[in-house]
Amino acid sequence: MPPDARVLRRDGTTSAFDADKISVALTKAFLAVEGDGAAASARLHRLVAELTDEVCTALLRYAGPGTALHIEQIQDQVELALMRGGHHQVARAYVLYREQRAESRRADAGSTEHEPQAPDVRITRPDGQRTPVDWDRVCTLVEQVCSGLGRTEPAAVLKETRRGLYDGMSSDELNQALIMAARTLVERDPDYSFASARLLLDKLRREALSAVAGAQREADQEQIREQYAGYFADYVRHGVRLGQLDPVLAEFDLERLGAALDADRDLLFDYLGLQTLYDRYLLHHDGTRHELPQAFFMRVAMGLALREDDREARAIEFYRLLSSFDFMCSTPTLFNSGTTHPQLSSCFLTTVDDDLDSIFQSYRNNALLAKYSGGLGNDWTPVRGLGAHINGTNGKSQGLVPFLKIANDTAVAVNQGGKRKGAACAYLESWHIDIEEFLDLRKNTGDDRRRTHDMNTANWVPDEFMRRVEADAEWTLFSPDEVTDLHDLYGDAFAERYRAYETAAERGEIRVHRTVRAVDLWRRMLTMLFETGHPWITFKDPCNLRSPQQHAGVVHSSNLCTEITLNTGGDEVAVCNLGSVNLAQHVTADGIDQQRLEGTLRTAVRMLDNVIDINFYTIPQAWNSNMRHRPVGLGLMGFSDALFTQRIPMDSAEAVEFADRSMEQISYHAIRASSELAAERGRYESFEGSLWSRGVLPVDSLELLAATREQDRFEIDRSQELDWEGLREQVRTDGMRNSNVLAIAPTATISNICGVGQSIEPLYRNLYVKSNMSGDFTVVNAHLVADLKAAGLWDEAMVSDLKYFDGSLAAVDRVPDELKRLYATAFEIEPHWLVQAAARRQKWIDQAQSLNLYVSRPSGRKLDELYRLAWRHGLKTTYYLRSTAATHVEKSTLSGTDGKLNAVQASVPTAAEPAGEACSVDDPDCEACQ
Repeated sequence: MPPDARVLRRDGTTSAFDADKISVALTKAFLAVEGDGAAASARLHRLVAELTDEVCTALLRYAGPGTALHIEQIQDQVELALMRGGHHQVARAYVLYREQRAESRRADAGSTEHEPQAPDVRITRPDGQRTPVDWDRVCTLVEQVCSGLGRTEPAAVLKETRRGLYDGMSSDELNQALIMAARTLVERDPDYSFASARLLLDKLRREALSAVAGAQREADQEQIREQYAGYFADYVRHGVRLGQLDPVLAEFDLERLGAALDADRDLLFDYLGLQTLYDRYLLHHDGTRHELPQAFFMRVAMGLALREDDREARAIEFYRLLSSFDFMCSTPTLFNSGTTHPQLSSCFLTTVDDDLDSIFQSYRNNALLAKYSGGLGNDWTPVRGLGAHINGTNGKSQGLVPFLKIANDTAVAVNQGGKRKGAACAYLESWHIDIEEFLDLRKNTGDDRRRTHDMNTANWVPDEFMRRVEADAEWTLFSPDEVTDLHDLYGDAFAERYRAYETAAERGEIRVHRTVRAVDLWRRMLTMLFETGHPWITFKDPCNLRSPQQHAGVVHSSNLCTEITLNTGGDEVAVCNLGSVNLAQHVTADGIDQQRLEGTLRTAVRMLDNVIDINFYTIPQAWNSNMRHRPVGLGLMGFSDALFTQRIPMDSAEAVEFADRSMEQISYHAIRASSELAAERGRYESFEGSLWSRGVLPVDSLELLAATREQDRFEIDRSQELDWEGLREQVRTDGMRNSNVLAIAPTATISNICGVGQSIEPLYRNLYVKSNMSGDFTVVNAHLVADLKAAGLWDEAMVSDLKYFDGSLAAVDRVPDELKRLYATAFEIEPHWLVQAAARRQKWIDQAQSLNLYVSRPSGRKLDELYRLAWRHGLKTTYYLRSTAATHVEKSTLSGTDGKLNAVQASVPTAAEPAGEACSVDDPDCEACQ
């Protein structure tokens, strides 16, 4: 520590920093748990010395010139060091001791959390002058943001704020101190997350209003209600002048649109949602945001309404849907709608042909598609394998891997406009001669020139391979240049032709081939999936046999997140446009609000269809495909929240049934909305000959898959409740506007904006620190907190227990069993429940779903059973395999350690070995199509 380091005491006085006091405190903490017998232990003295050094090192980050360390800050670091060292019982006792002392001090003061007096601190203005902090305004602001937020206490926020103040700080640092103060209290009550968001909103209003007006302006929530409309018109003109907004937006009736803005919807954000919006979505110039949240939603809505007859009315309709969080467009649409480069599509799928022109053209296409936030799925199966003959040079091929290495580096180089990392996934069929090298691409060992550490990979598995696995039969690998038609075949036709090639290989008619035991290859697939998180397991035949577009081509791969299943090849690069309905907004304790859901889906499908015509296409092959087929991918988020509202545990038959019934509702109304659009705007070009044209809806296509499977290899419920026959007739008569309508994406980012659980994911943890590109955030399950408060169980000890048990309630004796089951975390749920729920959804979906599987203690047998179960249940794809890592979430106090300036890093469960090669639960790499 610096020799002049000072400590700020609770009474406002300062004293010299003394590390010996930390040693004494640590020693007392250990003795309180381990007893006096440990006092003379050499181990204890050595341990205390090491922990003291660790605390002092951590405090060096804050001990700058003129900065006094607050006593609470020092105690936070002591607690953090205990937790990091694995001394959890000692740390828990220390937490409770601190709380008891705090209660005692409050009692001595005669009140709880009395408001602190104005600090003797000056603010440095931009011109260098220093003026006293306007503490009255600070107090008024904090009272305003806490108003109506349950048990939030302005005095607690003010007290925490004082700890972050120092003389000479800037006004921006004061704003940040206020935000940080509120967010450190989130673990006490989730409502502090909304208070933090409102403090950030105050900063954002000042920033945006001043940027647009060209002079210093600010407004509180009451004032902004009056100013939003006027600001909005100025904002649009400002954005056009900067070259950021499409000039056509200035031709809208801005007065009418401004009047439709609801300023109070800014208050719907929690801190994670608004900070994500602030950091990554709101338009800015030279780092200064000039776009407020409601202007952001209206800008997106205007961009999607550009070609509507009454564009103002439609823009208002779209705005209301977005700003209410009932539905949210995917990230590329939110980034770019209404801008001068409206690349709004989420996912692009390509097939790479077996020649150098096609291979290097694919690199260029990947770069152009990724530049404006597209996620990529590349089918590499046609490229000949290692040892295959090259006619042009009479040489032998080096195989697929060197080309994949270049694709990997291209994804790294083009980082989606600086907003997100470039992301691509390579797909390969399981009969390719290079499949075994393909499985090793993400390993941390071996020749690094044959590794792709930054690119995702996926197995494209035919049913014939799974039948060989179940029969413990042999499997033959081929180079695609000698078996060219296998790539385009599926179902029984593939199986018949594949067997013919095996016979030809036995006769010596095929040069490059190798025979392996199918079970051995399957086990290696699962081993690599566990060790590296890749390649994912996806199933070729269900994707094709149930595709509405069988007449127009073949599905050769999925996308970056395994939910898109569209045809690729020739002059077509498949494109999909995504958005997700927030199921949590459409469910009450009594079930689904069908009327609200129907209205949301009708508008949402219209918005997604508009994307196709407005979209900026970076390559012509994408335009060709999108205009011919017009696919969209409507998904959902907030599934876990919907279960909590209905008091349904995830691991139950009721949850599986709700997955079925809710997806049936979404499927029915989305298909009907697309058919109604066809009657209004015309059918998509390739409609004739599709399954739709024959009255075969997604639920009917189950029988096409069942016909190719033995009954013991196809286990799926066929029940339905709605009037599907009437809808079949409507589709046959009016057609469909979109070749594909439904796909469930991960929603990693947009669910953060809306403040709900991701996609169809189970609850991750009840209390943890989430890390993403916007920083580190305390996440508390508000549903659980409300229940624990009602039961009188929410207190400091419960917070400590949740930290100690990694956000799980299972070992907390005083929590009722009903709540333990309702709020069971992902790794406490048997994964077969997730597969069963996904299978019931899949029957209603014309594309696929991003299905993560969680296994707490993986073994070869468990993984084998799980993925065979997924295949038998007719799933088209799976996504990440999540397993518990060697390390866990920090069990430290989150108070005083949350945020980008002072972040507690969370070791989240990965799908990989402890080295962490695979995606974490909220790794930004997985947000590319959200």
